[in-house]
Amino acid sequence: MADAADTTAAVSSTPPGKEEQGGGEGGGGSDREAGGALTDAQTEVLEKCLHALRHAKNDSHTLAALLLITRLCPASQLDKPTLRRIFEAVGLNLPARLLVTAVRGHDNSGLPPHELLSLGTALLAALSTDPDMASHPQLLTTIPLLLGIIANGPAIQQREAAQEQKQEGEMGQSLDCKTQSTEGVNTDSNSASVTKSTGEVKTSGQKGDDSSEAGKETSPSSKLDEAMAADCYQILTAVCALPRGPDQLLSRGAIPALCKAVEQNQTFSRKKGLALLGCLLSGKTKDKVWSKHPAELCTLLVRLSKDFCQAKDQTRLDMCAQLVQFLPAVGVSIESEELKGAVACVWGVLRPMLQAKLTPRQIGPILVLSACLLDLYGWELVGPPKFCCLLVNRACVEVRMGLEEPPGNELSPELQHTLTGCYRIMEAAIEQACCQGVSQTSAPPQSSITSLSLQQSRQVLGVLEEAFSALMYHLQQVDPSRYGDPFIFATFRSLCSWLAEETSCLKEEVTGLLPFLISYSRSHLQGESPEQGLSEWMADMSVSEERGAWTGKEALRYLLPALCHLSAEEGPRKVLLTLDTPALLVDFLSQSWSSLKGKSGIALIRDPSMETACSALLNFTVTEPERVRKDPCFRKLEVLLGEALPVLVHKPHLLVLAANYCTLGLMMGRLKSAPSGSVEANQRRFFSTALRFLHSALDSSSSPGPVKVSLSWEESWDEASELWRLGLQGLGGCVRAQPWITTLVREEGWLKHTLTMLGQCSVLPDQHTQGALEEALCAMADQCQLCKLEIGDMMKNHEGALSCMRNLKKSVEVK
Repeated sequence: MADAADTTAAVSSTPPGKEEQGGGEGGGGSDREAGGALTDAQTEVLEKCLHALRHAKNDSHTLAALLLITRLCPASQLDKPTLRRIFEAVGLNLPARLLVTAVRGHDNSGLPPHELLSLGTALLAALSTDPDMASHPQLLTTIPLLLGIIANGPAIQQREAAQEQKQEGEMGQSLDCKTQSTEGVNTDSNSASVTKSTGEVKTSGQKGDDSSEAGKETSPSSKLDEAMAADCYQILTAVCALPRGPDQLLSRGAIPALCKAVEQNQTFSRKKGLALLGCLLSGKTKDKVWSKHPAELCTLLVRLSKDFCQAKDQTRLDMCAQLVQFLPAVGVSIESEELKGAVACVWGVLRPMLQAKLTPRQIGPILVLSACLLDLYGWELVGPPKFCCLLVNRACVEVRMGLEEPPGNELSPELQHTLTGCYRIMEAAIEQACCQGVSQTSAPPQSSITSLSLQQSRQVLGVLEEAFSALMYHLQQVDPSRYGDPFIFATFRSLCSWLAEETSCLKEEVTGLLPFLISYSRSHLQGESPEQGLSEWMADMSVSEERGAWTGKEALRYLLPALCHLSAEEGPRKVLLTLDTPALLVDFLSQSWSSLKGKSGIALIRDPSMETACSALLNFTVTEPERVRKDPCFRKLEVLLGEALPVLVHKPHLLVLAANYCTLGLMMGRLKSAPSGSVEANQRRFFSTALRFLHSALDSSSSPGPVKVSLSWEESWDEASELWRLGLQGLGGCVRAQPWITTLVREEGWLKHTLTMLGQCSVLPDQHTQGALEEALCAMADQCQLCKLEIGDMMKNHEGALSCMRNLKKSVEVK
């Protein structure tokens, strides 16, 4: 083997995509026959070279052995074990040292920084094709250097230009890496190249296929050459493909570097850099990345939006999917007038596109992008009402065409993705069309769906009804084996958004679909369906309200508002009872409470779905008393309420949930008969807590003036006041059904507190409050002689609000 001192060492890598083509002109392509085993002679040379690699005394010997291997044993004829032996023999130390030397700019390195970088990145690119090598800690430490190269290539070349004159007479000197205590690389004016995917080394005389750019003379401020850029992206992409690869890149500054590369239009920043950014912004990492780098990503998004607006028609269609990748996740607040303006421009471009005649393949990406833009800024920037109607109509048409296929026809992944985007447009439309009161007297600005005329609003509701009818038809065909399918969840979720606002339309179809809706929700709540795919889908589509891990409760969460409506109607309620819906709701509350009580402090946040579940159970309690008395699930619920309420009353931000629990427990208690023996401790604890909770709502400290809502209740009074009044009615019912509670009423001081307040204050907050208090006091006077006497004494000696309670006067027979 030739002496290392005579071996050429300055290297530059092969341009991207050329390694599979035999190296291009003069690139040794004749030696690279596709496939085929090595001959005996080649095997013998290979073993000698491997021995030389393992026993190389310096970097020059290593490069000499690599050169011989690639010249005599083409990489296409090497199997993976052999390639792995070569990689292990070369190791990561040499390329890592080359990068460090280049970046630190050692004057006595013997090579210009650019050539050191070219050699180091080429070797690392070759080594990174092996996943074990790509995940090696030593390779990972080079990531910041590689990111710096793709982001600051010109800066490195400027420094190189300043050093070139000093280095012209020193190219034969050895590479002195003082920090690594190893021998340097002896070089001359010749060069060799290492292809990134195979480890093949070529001399500079072997031109690559894409030498037009690499061979040009460039100014110090020119972009990074294609070969080096391709190698850098090869390494970063290989790392990203690892199980923890995205985290490795994110923790080492990948987002700012890649954004900077795109902003400066560095080599391959659009082709490879955006693709890498897209991977880092996908799935569960999107929220974290946007929260950490909002400024960089916002600037990038503005740039891409402008590019989208300036592109030609076909290019725009291709860019729709790309733009979606770079939009922030749902719920991420971006305060940027520049971004808002860019999104408005994108809508301006989308409007004529949606008005044109498009094939299903063309309209899909446009509708998905439209859905994501709606997630970002709502209807504010969409355009005039006529276009809003068109957008909703086109989404509904796609849904009907896609879902009204005969049973058994499978939907392609592309169609499912399009329909999911259409669902989001429909959900946004139903929120506006059903909740908005259209004013015919005012003339709001014609800028969004909020300005729809009454006729337009009816048209939107009409096409939505047809589309949701198609959803119900599709879900009727779903077999339980498909409950884990993410697309079925997307369809289920979208239908629930409609049912939450509108259950009077398509009532027969909705009632007929209840068996599926309940079965689907129960399956996920009980963990009977595969959840992994759904968890990933929730992250990708950004639909989880919790913004956390999939728990299985999400399906029922979306259905709860509809159940609240349907449980109040006799027909659907009877069907829900046959499906054992109360037990499902109790299981949900039990699981949610177990999760809630395990948290503390800031993690203990309000969960509106628990309140909605209570409302549905309250409907069953009021309308189906016999079911409440006989169904074991209500006994389970009673125990849960007795455990939870004493905890909730000490959590001010959970006051509305506490009011739901208190009222639900009291309304159930009025249906029970008095215990034959001693009262259970759990029951006594619940009623004691409920009495203290109820009298904490009003503040009489300003007497003899009007009674005010207490400070602790004031913020939530609009939501909790009706529950408080219903709770007082329930308390009166409990007193009549279980007279022992009157003793508790007196012991807990509720009666004395209430009478004192009513005797001293001039007026209550409203007539409904007075009626609720009067009903509870009448029940106590009727069931307890001591209470009756106490109430009578207070009414004789005090005026105040008590004097207005005529029914109470009759109960105590005041003369």
